[in-house]
Amino acid sequence: MQPRLVIAGTGSGVGKTTITIGIMAALKKRGLDIQGFKCGPDYIDPSYHTAVTGRVSRNLDSWMVEKDIVKEIFVRGSAGADLSVIEGVMGFYDGRSPENNIGSTAEISTLLAAPVILIVDISSMARSVAAIVKGFQSLDPNVHIAGVILNYAGSPGHAKLAQTAIEQECGIQVLGHLLTNDSPSIPERHLGLIPAVERGELDGFFNQLGQIVEEKINLDRLMTLAENTPPVQSEEKLFSKRKDTRPEKVRIAVAKDAAFNFYYQENLDLLEKEGAEIVYFSPLSGEKLPEAIDGLYLGGGFPEEFAAELSKRSHLMEKIKNKIASGLPTLAECGGYMFLAESITTTAGKTYPMTGVIPGDIKMQDRLTAIGYRDVTALKSTILLEKGETARGHEFHYSSFYQNGDMQHVYEIKGIGGVKEEGCYFPNVVAGYTHLHFASNPNMPKRWVEACAEYSKKVRLKH
Repeated sequence: MQPRLVIAGTGSGVGKTTITIGIMAALKKRGLDIQGFKCGPDYIDPSYHTAVTGRVSRNLDSWMVEKDIVKEIFVRGSAGADLSVIEGVMGFYDGRSPENNIGSTAEISTLLAAPVILIVDISSMARSVAAIVKGFQSLDPNVHIAGVILNYAGSPGHAKLAQTAIEQECGIQVLGHLLTNDSPSIPERHLGLIPAVERGELDGFFNQLGQIVEEKINLDRLMTLAENTPPVQSEEKLFSKRKDTRPEKVRIAVAKDAAFNFYYQENLDLLEKEGAEIVYFSPLSGEKLPEAIDGLYLGGGFPEEFAAELSKRSHLMEKIKNKIASGLPTLAECGGYMFLAESITTTAGKTYPMTGVIPGDIKMQDRLTAIGYRDVTALKSTILLEKGETARGHEFHYSSFYQNGDMQHVYEIKGIGGVKEEGCYFPNVVAGYTHLHFASNPNMPKRWVEACAEYSKKVRLKH
C-alpha cells in the first residue's frame, strides 16, 4: 500500500501550506511516519515539510521531468512511510498553460491516482461555494476530488451553510473547517527560515497547527480516503543501479546555510548515485572550504539578505576564486551566481564585495525580475551539458545582473516571456539564475561527476 493524499487549493492564498503542515503535524503526533511532497518547483514549503515530518520533502514537477520519473520520485520517496501528503501549487488546475493540466497539481493527482482534498476560502460566500467545488469536479473527469476543507469561515454556522450546500450538490464530504482566526500566522517565509527551522524555533508553531487540525478536521476520514488507493506502478529508471567503475568517490562541496539552501533533493541524490560524496559547508558562518574537494555546488537562497556577513568572508572567497581558477568543476545557481559576482547592491543601496569570479554586479530590485519555467539549451559544451543539449529548470529572483566587460553566456533559455541568453560560461564553471533539475536530463550529474574525477586526477598528478 502507498496511502497518499493531495492537499490542493482553489487558488493561491487559501491556506494550503498552513493546513498541509497542520495535517502533517497532527498525524505525526499520532505516531505515523509522514512523507511530504510539493507539487511544482518551490523550495520553501518543502523546508517546512521536512521540519515537521523528519523526512526530506521532495518536489513533484510534471513539467520539468517526465511523468514516469515523477512516479519514480514518488515511489522512492514514499518508501517506508505510513502516509504521503502532497501539497499542491497555486490553484488546482494552474500549470504551464491555460489550455491543459501540464505541470499542475491536477496532473500530479491523476498521475499518482491520488484522492484530492480541496481547500476553499469561504470568507465571502455560502451556497455559492458549492458551484466552485462543482466546477473543480467537472473541469476534468479524471481527477478525484474526494473531500473538502473549508477555510476562513466567519463562524461555525457559516461553515455549516457551506457544508450543507457542498454535500448536497457535489456529493462529497466536508472534512472540517477552520475559522478566520483559528490558525496562527505562518512565519516569515523568507529571512532565516532554514536556520530557524533547524534550531527548532518553529516547533511551537507546528505543534499549535497540529492541535488545531486534530480538533477541527476529521483525520480518521482523511486516512480512510488516503488508504483507499491503488499502488503506483513505477520502473526504476532514474535511480537504476550504476556499475561502479571508479576506484574512488569524488567529493563535491555543497554550500548549505541560511544564504544558500535551495536544492532539489533529486539533484543531490543523483550526484551520489553517480559516485559523488556530498560534503556540506556554511559560507555564512565562516566555515572553510572543505579539504580535498573535486567539485563545488553553490545553490540558491538569499545571499542578498546576508551580503554584509558574506562580504567579510574574504578568506573563503579568495579560496573559492583560486580553486575555480585551478579548474574546480563548479555549478552556481541563482544565489550562488550572485555570490560569484563582483558585488551585491541591496535595496537599501549598500554595495558589498563578493567573490569576483564572474565579471558583473548584482543589484536587488523592489519587485520580482524573473519567474517561471525555463527550457535550457547549452550554448557551449560545459561540465553539465554538451553544446546544443537541453534541460529544464525554473527561475525566480528579485535581482538583476549588470555585466562588466566581456562575458560568454552559458545558456539560451526559453520561457513564456521569450528567448534570451543567460548565465556565465567558463570551461569549468556553469553559473546562472536558472535552477536546473537534473532529472530533466540525467546526463548532467553523470557528466559533472566525470569532470570532477578528471579534475581529481590532474590534482593527484601534480602532487
